[in-house]
Amino acid sequence: MPARIDRLVTAGTFSLDGGTWEVENNVWIVGDDTEAIVIDPAHDAGAVAAAVGDRTVTAVLLTHGHDDHIRHAREFADTVGAPVLLHPADLMLWDALYPGTVPDAEIAHGEVFTVAATELTALHTPGHTPGSVCFHAPALATVFTGDTLFAGGPGATGRSYSDFPTIIDSIRTRLLTLPPETTVDTGHGDSTTIAAEAPHLQEWIDRGH
Repeated sequence: MPARIDRLVTAGTFSLDGGTWEVENNVWIVGDDTEAIVIDPAHDAGAVAAAVGDRTVTAVLLTHGHDDHIRHAREFADTVGAPVLLHPADLMLWDALYPGTVPDAEIAHGEVFTVAATELTALHTPGHTPGSVCFHAPALATVFTGDTLFAGGPGATGRSYSDFPTIIDSIRTRLLTLPPETTVDTGHGDSTTIAAEAPHLQEWIDRGH
């Protein structure tokens, strides 16, 4: 049997460019009753550890380096004895929270992570941040998009290190090419599908987020 997907919603703050906002984040736990990968253990390391239970966490995968996604990643990873991984293009965001340190490993485009006999392939999707990454699990017909693609459009590009044309290109070339039935599990808010989002690409371009 392929892995199952568990969702935990946590709440806290996101700070960048001198502003702070209250946010709720989706934490995604992918695995079976024995082992799991955790994607973006946001805000509350204890709550995420409780959701994991006695399963072995084989990796903590970060979709990008914004502080709401990574502020508690090291605490959680240390709690469960797992490595934490981030794309190297977001190391400047990591360094802002964890100065003088680096994650345990880097995520590379095309890298495959396996849990409960289920593969997650890393897709580098810059735009929201330079090191944004999505994780495609074909056996689960799901892609975990972090803040790159939401129900209703692309992630925000109005802050430091972000770029609208880049995120549109990432979505067009690396997400909308996935099977239409693929579920899009996002970093915040409700899930959607590739089929639901693909028709709106030109609208997003015309609006120029």
